[in-house]
Amino acid sequence: MTPFDTIAMVDWSGGNDTGPRPRKDAIWTCVAGEAPQYFRNRGLAENWLCDLIETALAAGRRLMLGFDFPFGYPAGFARAVSGTDDPLRLWDWFEARIEDTPQTNNRFDLAGEINRGLGGKGPFWANGLKRDIAGLPRTKREYLNAFPDRRMVECRAPGAFTCWQMAGAGAVGGQVMMGLPVLARLRRRFAGRVSAWPFEPMDRPVALVEIWPSLTLGKGPMDRIKDAWQVERVAGDLAALPQARLGSLLDITAPEEGWILGVKQT
Repeated sequence: MTPFDTIAMVDWSGGNDTGPRPRKDAIWTCVAGEAPQYFRNRGLAENWLCDLIETALAAGRRLMLGFDFPFGYPAGFARAVSGTDDPLRLWDWFEARIEDTPQTNNRFDLAGEINRGLGGKGPFWANGLKRDIAGLPRTKREYLNAFPDRRMVECRAPGAFTCWQMAGAGAVGGQVMMGLPVLARLRRRFAGRVSAWPFEPMDRPVALVEIWPSLTLGKGPMDRIKDAWQVERVAGDLAALPQARLGSLLDITAPEEGWILGVKQT
């Protein structure tokens, strides 16, 4: 595998604009060897990602970009929703339907719409808004899910959260819905130069990979914002890995659900 020249990690958020002051539970990015950066909303973060990719491509540098949300759903969901098992087509499906501004987005409404199309009692649950949404329950009472609760990789990673939970402590469902459209746009904007791991061969200048910082890191120093500290540590740790070791971590087969970098497959 050709070595990466630049490694950057991103801690994502599914919520609205978090204001001008750096805070936790927000978007944080870090390029290995540099200080973490705070972004108050996804639009600003997406602009930064595009600039980072353009700079790397112009300089002829290979770039790894890690994101801390699932790149796929449990088996069967992609086909039920988009008509194909291809997770990259599911990315496009979400990109075509998600509405996103700094002040509001439609992730809960879309979850309810999907549920209604699949029978009305799942797979998504937990409405984080004050208003009720048809098809999206606030709790798991009468909840039914035709798909596995977790991906295979989450069964191998104790503490990982299911992507079906849209709100509440530890929920990642909103991050997935608000993250996949951004990845879809990056693939379209830089067509032929971006590989989505593990769905595509890692033979292009830019690689998008799924990470989960809490897999290997603890809470961090008391005087640091956890999200900022974690992306800094993960970026630095991956940059310091011997190339053969990083290559072995990327040697994964998970064509539909995706995988978390660093979790053993066998």
